[in-house]
Amino acid sequence: MLDAIRPLFKSLAPAVDFCSLRVVAETSEKLTVRQDVLQPIESALDRGAMVTIIHRGGYGYAATSDLSAAGLKDAIARAQAWAEASAGRSVVDYSKIALPQPSGSYTGPAAQQQLDLAPSDVIALLMQESQACKIDERIVDWYASLGTIQSTQVYISSRGAEIEQTFSYVIPNLAVTANQGIDTQTRSLGGQYNGYCRQGGREVLEQARFYGSGARVAQEALDLLAAPNCPTGRMDLLLMPEQMMLQIHESIGHPLELDRILGDERNFAGTSFVTLDMFGKFRYGSELLNVTHDPTHAEQFASYRWDDDGQPAEKTYLIRNGMLERPLGGTISQARAGIDGVANSRACSWNRPPIDRMANLNIEPGDKTLDQMIKSVERGVLMDTNVSWSIDDSRNKFQFGCEVGRLIEDGELKGLVKNPNYRGISESFWRSLKAVGDRSTFNVMGTPFCGKGEPSQVIRVGHASPACLFADVDVFGGEA
Repeated sequence: MLDAIRPLFKSLAPAVDFCSLRVVAETSEKLTVRQDVLQPIESALDRGAMVTIIHRGGYGYAATSDLSAAGLKDAIARAQAWAEASAGRSVVDYSKIALPQPSGSYTGPAAQQQLDLAPSDVIALLMQESQACKIDERIVDWYASLGTIQSTQVYISSRGAEIEQTFSYVIPNLAVTANQGIDTQTRSLGGQYNGYCRQGGREVLEQARFYGSGARVAQEALDLLAAPNCPTGRMDLLLMPEQMMLQIHESIGHPLELDRILGDERNFAGTSFVTLDMFGKFRYGSELLNVTHDPTHAEQFASYRWDDDGQPAEKTYLIRNGMLERPLGGTISQARAGIDGVANSRACSWNRPPIDRMANLNIEPGDKTLDQMIKSVERGVLMDTNVSWSIDDSRNKFQFGCEVGRLIEDGELKGLVKNPNYRGISESFWRSLKAVGDRSTFNVMGTPFCGKGEPSQVIRVGHASPACLFADVDVFGGEA
């Protein structure tokens, strides 16, 4: 794609301070079997380009799905008009920002081989797992699905940037709902947000334990019907990676977005309890908390070599030994705030401008096995797989619910409990972190559904984490 678009861009680029063209081409397909019935196949082809122009301090952009010379020329004219209109009226002189000039290419895992499964094979697999779910009359709903996305992105600028990146995404899911009387319980494979999404091919299905998941997840849903409600009180809380994904996302990821801290998201997604003067001196969590932004973790859902403004990606600590070091801010936000950030200027597609977004936001493993953490607990609950969430508009006070819980008493894992919930305040919650699991407890999760921005952008993010143990958390059950 780069070879095809380069001469066209060079012939059309205007005489301005900066002009870039970002082209995105994606094909996607989703197959779903619900209650042993194949649902309509969802497939899409999406292709277009975003033109960005900076001139005399102004900033403008325009998108088009017409990649002909006439279509691109029209988009360039509209972007240039916006840049001229905003010159001298913006909060920052964009012409003074040194945007990167990258050159190269990147291919993610299995982007060439794709899934290596014919649609008929995928349908047979989904039907097999769906049919395995109906193990009891109390199973009232169930489905199995598999989505795939192939994406190619090109970025080229008047300052010499020329990059091409190719990605392959696999999104498996399965969920089973059981009912008895007035009680309904759902158990899923990775949660309602498609937690086992990754880059790669067929190996993603194995990593997600998709094969054989139908009967296993159905039995777990039935077991929840017979389980007592989670107890209520202050106690230790052991969170597994499927729930840690959401905890990281909401109470670390969103509050550290630099554009949100600068006030850009106030109308839509809210602000942040984090302020600029906290970086370098604020204790975000206990000394065991180490959080990295790592788009180089190849198989994670939001891995890449360069962000959508061309900044090279690298593993960067945001929180080290509990201390807040850096925000999630791309090149333009860094210039506005006068603070170092990371390569996370990202757009959900060709028809949106890049803004500060999470990519792979991970907690680094510690040194405790799961058994060691359980043995250290006198009274607590192990929780896994998010089912509900609520957090205030500054990303501070939160309340989360999980699909499944297990009691921990006197260092031993006890019986199953249903409707487990917990609440807290971000900074005090992370400061209560008292043990971090080792690599054996570590799992790579993610979600295709992170929403932000006006107009709205729904983007792919990744969250890898070990199991984590927190002290003195406010836990409650479904009857509290």
